Formats: sequence, C-alpha cells, structure tokens
Amino acid sequence: MADTDLIKLYSGRILELAADIPLTERLDAPDVTVKKRSPLCGSTVTVDVNVENGKISAFGQDVKACALGQASAAVLAANVIGRSREEISEARDALEGMLKHDGPAPNAPFDGYDVLLPARDFRNRHASIMLALEATLEAMQSLESKSNTA
Repeated sequence: MADTDLIKLYSGRILELAADIPLTERLDAPDVTVKKRSPLCGSTVTVDVNVENGKISAFGQDVKACALGQASAAVLAANVIGRSREEISEARDALEGMLKHDGPAPNAPFDGYDVLLPARDFRNRHASIMLALEATLEAMQSLESKSNTA
C-alpha cells in the first residue's frame, strides 16, 4: 500500500466525522448494551440502546477504533434515532456489500457511508468500519429475542 493511497483514504471528510462522533455519552439505563471487537485490528465499539415501539429511542456509544471505524460510528449515530431493526439490518447489509462486493452505498438515511467508498480496497479496515452497525443490529436482535420469549 503506497503512502499516497493512505492519504487518499483518510480524506478530510473522514477525519471530520471521526473528530465529531455524535451520541458518545453512554446511556444511564439502556435496554441493552453490546460490545463488539475486531480481532484483526483491536477496534472496539460498545453501544447502549433503548427501544420504544420497535424503534431506537435513545443511543449511546463508546468508540475505540481507527479513523475509519470512528467515521462509520459517526454516520450511524447521526441517523440511528427512530430506526427499526430492519432499517439497521438493511444499512449493515448494504455497507458490507459496498465494501466487499463493490455495491452502492447504503440508501438514505445512511447514505453518508458513501464517504467510506475508498476503503473498499483496504480489506483489513472493513471489520472496524462494520463494528458500530453490527453492534447496533445485535442489540436490536437481542431485544427482539427477549420480547419474543417473554
């Protein structure tokens, strides 16, 4: 990987997102908390989620990741309130398709992930980019499972 490729990857917009991640305050009484770690790079994301009527009503996260993982968490946090499990799942699947299969960026409201299009060629960064969405989806699935067994 050439230095110029890394410079292109860490664009100004990615660094802006990484520097200003929304919803980084952890929730006092979350309905569920999920922590995900990328074994490849050691990035971690912990999300706290509250859900009302099947939609995320409150969200907090602690992000310990590279700039790409931080930018991904910022895009998620800017759009996560009011979203259902299905919407989070669709965004996660679309982001994975964008990174691994040259698919398009996720649709609105998660279209901000297009900033990470240059990361397609950096497979070692994909896990970090996916962490926030995967943790949020796992949280939503966990709550859904609990309500189905109650």
